[in-house]
Amino acid sequence: MTATAAEDWKHWSEGRAAAVSARHGQLALTGTHWLEPDPAGIPGVPGRWWADAEGVRLRATASDGITVAGASAPVDGEVLLRPDTDPAADTASAGDVLLVPIEREGELALRVFDPASPGRHSFAGISAYPYSPEWAVPALYTPFEGEARAVLVPNADGKDRPLTLTGRISFTVAGEHRTLTVGSAGRGLSGVIADASSGADTYRFRFISLPEPDADGRTVLDFNRAYLPPCAFADHFICPFPPPGNRLDFVVEAGEKQVLTR
Repeated sequence: MTATAAEDWKHWSEGRAAAVSARHGQLALTGTHWLEPDPAGIPGVPGRWWADAEGVRLRATASDGITVAGASAPVDGEVLLRPDTDPAADTASAGDVLLVPIEREGELALRVFDPASPGRHSFAGISAYPYSPEWAVPALYTPFEGEARAVLVPNADGKDRPLTLTGRISFTVAGEHRTLTVGSAGRGLSGVIADASSGADTYRFRFISLPEPDADGRTVLDFNRAYLPPCAFADHFICPFPPPGNRLDFVVEAGEKQVLTR
């Protein structure tokens, strides 16, 4: 183990705990409300909300105190909010509460992040395996021929949704050759995995991220940075389960394990 690698992992772990427990971090999510074409109220949120072909619509009065990010005054009338899939996405706030429009497979919803959420105030950290350099292994990325593949997988909310996969990584752990399917994430790669510890010592599945492969497809799979999905912190997140073939038959003794509570 190098001091630098261990220290980098420690900083990463501390940053993860700080990010999920931030005022509007993942632990603050108290609801994901799917919107209909007809205006309706959302529990605990002022105004009337609905969805149309352009995005999320809000009708409110100035006394409701809802302010769109970048605006100088509260909404007084009707306004369009663009969802997170739009390059010019909008957010709004009602006091300390952050309101985030989202779009998933053509459906629109409003996410509510409340700093006073029970999950945020009961959070006591993220348990993790100790850093171990043996779990950072070379990997080779092979993109699929032709276009990316959309594989239908169950999600944490009980619905099946397509997960876009762009290729496969191959690697060796403890003398055993293995493969996992992954997708593109910015310039790097990402995947959803489970192993023999999932649902027992660790959460039921975890996410992985890999650096951008070089020209020959070489990258690094560092299981020390396997991390908990957002739905481990709040039930209202939509997280894809591992696609077929991404359930490893051995225990990955590395990465984040569980959310700790007081």
